[in-house]
Amino acid sequence: MQLFDVYSLWNIEPVEAKGCRVWDKEGTEYLDLYGGHAVISIGHSHPKYVDSICKQATKIGFYSNSVLNSLQQELATKLGQLSDYPDYSLFLCNTGAEANENALKLASFKTGKKRIIAFKEAFHGRSSGTVAVTDNPNIQAPFNKGHKVVFINLNDIKSVEKEILKGDVAAVIIEGIQGVAGIYQPTDSFLKALDSICKTNDVPLILDEIQSGYGRTGKFFAHQYADIKPDIITTAKGMGNGFPIGGVLISPEFEAKKGMLGTTFGGNHLACAAAIAVLDVIEEESLLSNAFKMGEYLQQELNKIPAVKVIRGRGLMLGIELKAEFADVRNQLLFENHIFTGGAKNGVMRLLPPLSISKGDIDIFLSELKNKTA
Repeated sequence: MQLFDVYSLWNIEPVEAKGCRVWDKEGTEYLDLYGGHAVISIGHSHPKYVDSICKQATKIGFYSNSVLNSLQQELATKLGQLSDYPDYSLFLCNTGAEANENALKLASFKTGKKRIIAFKEAFHGRSSGTVAVTDNPNIQAPFNKGHKVVFINLNDIKSVEKEILKGDVAAVIIEGIQGVAGIYQPTDSFLKALDSICKTNDVPLILDEIQSGYGRTGKFFAHQYADIKPDIITTAKGMGNGFPIGGVLISPEFEAKKGMLGTTFGGNHLACAAAIAVLDVIEEESLLSNAFKMGEYLQQELNKIPAVKVIRGRGLMLGIELKAEFADVRNQLLFENHIFTGGAKNGVMRLLPPLSISKGDIDIFLSELKNKTA
């Protein structure tokens, strides 16, 4: 049997990783400023994280959600405290797409309506429901076309209000920062207005914080810069530092009913042990503060490089637009300088390093970027 060939792959095979470094099977060392699409939040192979998973694996790794698992409540309590959402409830699942699927279901259950407002260039996942609210025709299967979804330009509050006033909207879903599109963010004033309109009209607001959450921007969730409290928040990527886990944070306004949501593997013992370790490390090592400070430093220094056209984002979720003549710099950094960065639409270089990244590692990247664009 062969693998289903849907991924474009670099001829690099990582076999070991620690902190902000990755080594391939040839022994070549790479600086990792991408962390597998923002998945690596506390650094590769953090000793506390590894110890937590290994200890849990010797006890029990998985059993059905039909029995008690006290690790789930421990995770929910820690997450509520650190994220400043102690009064919300947590539904555990496996991926970001699954988290968004369940968020959309919850909104539909509550309102009894079907139409969803999403935003142009959004990316919410690859399951059938999340593809329907993702503005990318390249990944939409024909059966997705029938979903009642309207796509609106980011930060266009008048168009949002016009659609909501039609009275048939089940939910509004928006990313804290759009990652795949090239690091575009809703303004704080837009999010405040959006939150107000949704609350006034009893329309659930879903904040997709799958990439922008878990401390990546310097606050636990990106939307907290706007000082709002959405009805539902989805999370995944950095939640398990590489171990598959996702979650839905749900406002007290939603009533739980037996059987309304379900999952086989969500919230298993190993996943919870991983996620608890991540929260402990974020708190103990002040990684929210580090993400904010290192993000500020990165932007400050990038602004001094003439080849940099535009910088977007917050904290350690940054998009760098270089002048056209430097379009190949990302590949050069990877193959010549062994620095992993990410890509996004229109040739944008996406930086999503571990929240633990040091100033020294940032300086290595800045030095090589300056050399490549001099």
